[in-house]
Amino acid sequence: MARENKSKYAIMGILTWGSMSGYDIKKEIEQSVNYFWHESYGQIYPILKRLVAEGLATKSVEEQVGKPDRYVYTLTDKGKEELRQWLTEPADHPIERIELLLKLFFGREISAADNITHVKHFQEFQQKLLQEYRAIEQKLQHQHCNDPDYPYCMATLRYGLYTSQALLNWCDETLAMLHKIAESTQN
Repeated sequence: MARENKSKYAIMGILTWGSMSGYDIKKEIEQSVNYFWHESYGQIYPILKRLVAEGLATKSVEEQVGKPDRYVYTLTDKGKEELRQWLTEPADHPIERIELLLKLFFGREISAADNITHVKHFQEFQQKLLQEYRAIEQKLQHQHCNDPDYPYCMATLRYGLYTSQALLNWCDETLAMLHKIAESTQN
């Protein structure tokens, strides 16, 4: 059975915030769900075309002076109902493709120092990500705490915070193990 493309629901969810162009949708994704859900223009525009064809969204044209026309999409009542139905269904549990783990799994084939370098790069990335999450948390707490979407935004943000912190703990543990391996091979 073919896997359903969930990208359509991400776009439909963004459209619940109001009518938008494909460019606006991409911008909103980058400023909201981008830490855990990515969409490219190459995905967005075909999905918008399909949503219109299925009656889940409408498309209107806004004429602009000195610029090309702007196509704006609006979620229909049918689209809102389909999104709500999908939101009530259990979430899939996908298998992640994590290159670092693949490299570590076969890490015996390279030096411990090379593996340490890989983990340190990952650790630096997670530290930066954790800082970003904390900055977003501060912004949300000060600017959006009365927004009805606030608790839901915070739930997804806390997931990121906890995940990054857990991965930093994993980095510390893994680096300690790799340093022991490096020491044992030097003796």
